[in-house]
Amino acid sequence: MSVFDRYAPFIQEFIYNNNWEALRAIQVAAGDAVFNTDDHLLLSAATASGKTEAAFFPILTLFAEAMPKSVGAIYIGPLKALINDQFLRLNDLCREAHIPVWHWHGDVAQSHKNKLLKTPSGILQITPESLEALLLHKHADIARLFGDLRFIVIDEVHSLMRGDRGGQTLCLIERLSRLAGVDPRRIGLSATIGDPEAAGKFLASGTKRRTVIPRIQAAGTKWRLSMEHFYLQGPQSAEGKLIPDALPVLSMPTDRAPAHADPGMGYIFEHTRGKKCLIFVNSREECEAVTTTLRQYCEANREPDRFLIHHGNLSASYRETAEAVMKDEEQCQTTVTTATLELGIDIGRLERAFQINAPFTVSAFLQRMGRTGRRDLPPEMWFVMREEQPEARAMLPATIPWALLQGIALVQLYAEERWVEPPKLDRLPFSLLYHQTLSTLASCGEMTAAELASRVLSLSVFHRITPEDYKLLLRHLIATDHIQKIEGGGLIVGLAGERQTGSFKFYAVFKENEEYTVRSRSQELGTIVLPPPVGEKIALAGHVWIVEEVDHQRHLVYCEQVKGKVPAYFGQCPGDINTRILERMRTVLQEAAAYPYLMKNAAARLGEARHIARNSGLTEAPLINLGGDMWCLFPWLGTYAFLALERFLKIKCAPRLELSALDSSRPYFMQFKMKASAAEFFRILSDTAQQPLDPMELLYPNEIPLFEKYDEFLPPELGRKGFAHGILGIAEMQSRLRGWGTDALLRQTAGGPSDRTV
Repeated sequence: MSVFDRYAPFIQEFIYNNNWEALRAIQVAAGDAVFNTDDHLLLSAATASGKTEAAFFPILTLFAEAMPKSVGAIYIGPLKALINDQFLRLNDLCREAHIPVWHWHGDVAQSHKNKLLKTPSGILQITPESLEALLLHKHADIARLFGDLRFIVIDEVHSLMRGDRGGQTLCLIERLSRLAGVDPRRIGLSATIGDPEAAGKFLASGTKRRTVIPRIQAAGTKWRLSMEHFYLQGPQSAEGKLIPDALPVLSMPTDRAPAHADPGMGYIFEHTRGKKCLIFVNSREECEAVTTTLRQYCEANREPDRFLIHHGNLSASYRETAEAVMKDEEQCQTTVTTATLELGIDIGRLERAFQINAPFTVSAFLQRMGRTGRRDLPPEMWFVMREEQPEARAMLPATIPWALLQGIALVQLYAEERWVEPPKLDRLPFSLLYHQTLSTLASCGEMTAAELASRVLSLSVFHRITPEDYKLLLRHLIATDHIQKIEGGGLIVGLAGERQTGSFKFYAVFKENEEYTVRSRSQELGTIVLPPPVGEKIALAGHVWIVEEVDHQRHLVYCEQVKGKVPAYFGQCPGDINTRILERMRTVLQEAAAYPYLMKNAAARLGEARHIARNSGLTEAPLINLGGDMWCLFPWLGTYAFLALERFLKIKCAPRLELSALDSSRPYFMQFKMKASAAEFFRILSDTAQQPLDPMELLYPNEIPLFEKYDEFLPPELGRKGFAHGILGIAEMQSRLRGWGTDALLRQTAGGPSDRTV
């Protein structure tokens, strides 16, 4: 029997009504795995390839044949917007079969949640944080709610595989399964999996099932891709130059922006007119600034405002308004957004996406590119690289267009090798260990230390945690009153612990800033951090507001809208860049290749950078003398290996090198003063690298790193150990040092180009 014939009649009818001529390969493979095996399933295919239907068509068929006596499937999504979107899609599909679809997150009405609690059934769509809250507060109801749970579908699974949030998701699945006495199959969905085998193991963690990973040969996809570069002011790179290998200048005018305008913003302003687009930026601050600027362009040109805004600090009403407008086929507006619209929410037919500067990962590039290209249109992305024009006497590092190189590297790595960042699953998750310990204790009530250790350490994500480390954690938490030891020896949550578990912020394991809710009259605008004094201005929702009152006790800011432009601030948002990207950036400078997507300014700027690289020798040997005792090191290492090298130089090598005033621009370069020569630098690094290195040696005296959300509550020994052994990229750094011990040392000892002052 074919997969289609196996589908329930209402699903066959759905397919007929939508005029599908045939099932896609991924749907056939998923149906075969769900119907004919008892394994987990990982579906990796391009955005809009039908992964959601591939997973749910067979699940709903099985439900129609034997309806679950409780919630039968949980769909875990990383974003509220994605939950809302999939809720509408699944509701339409399930209505015919009378299979309820529930959604549960912070913006869902309590009345809807109460209906599920009263009649648990069908499919529950939920975020990891809301699932944590459910386990914490409805512990006694879990068996009743999920006693016949058969499937757990994890959407955008790649987004959960690089930090504590993914570990938390696995812990929640395992805890729920134990409480409910079920063993549900897991289905992971993603468009960008870098290492399918590792992802399959992640998905199957803590179970005895294997993961089926269908190999779907994707048809070749054409991209419409361009990359242009702009200086914020002054003449552009290609002015007065003949650039034969570049894309031609577009025919549409770009000069109708206000006087003294940023030409990159003018370029985006003109090429979004009359179209439905997304503009991706890398931070919420930049999202606010770009939206405000583009709205000023509308005002200067006497055009109606056609720009929307979408990021995580906006209120639900602002986000949902942008989503609804983008879905409306009759409206041609453009939304400026961060990663909140990067994932699979359907916002209709988009004509193109813009990316201002380069994202941090190939995965993000592919996800953002994949937002376009639906409904038989090719994916289309326009990169817009912007930088300040280097001053005439700028030092070497400031003359390199890092964002342009990074953008090219991201594109080339995927185009040439289909490379995507692999999951990072080897950390020591002590912060998550604290969180799950308190969550387990708060939900279960009094337990002995042995019972608590048995429940928590048996969760698969903690397989690297030793019993000795856990004893150390428990003793510390008892000493700091996060856990209280009562008469008879039992453990309960202490007063300090209750302050954590009693807050809604406890549900999340990712860092959050201390946020204030911003209101204008009765309208909630969103949240900010570090509110300014009364009378000062803030930027939020693409507008400027003057602060009228700050209620610090209730964390409220009251304001009124005014004209103007001010910078926004939402807290730190560092990017994690893989070493492969840095290495490909170096190759971009070394090779002479012309990339077909570069436009004139970008091609000219790349030509300038390659000329600088050849003259300075920065791609041949990593150490460049900037004049006198000032040096610059280009290690071409990813974020955490770069951080390890930075510490290695300061802690292990600085005295012998007479190195001082080290200043890093992670992960591109570090500048410092040094009395040693280049040859001595590499000899000392090589000698030091030959000696055994304990990662703990790369911690500063008395340093207590606060890297993850709950690190501040750990005993110092565990905080230091988790950072040294789980965060720092020691192995990559050591590999690079061994390479320098031969190649770079030989070149610079022989008097290579990097001995010259630049």
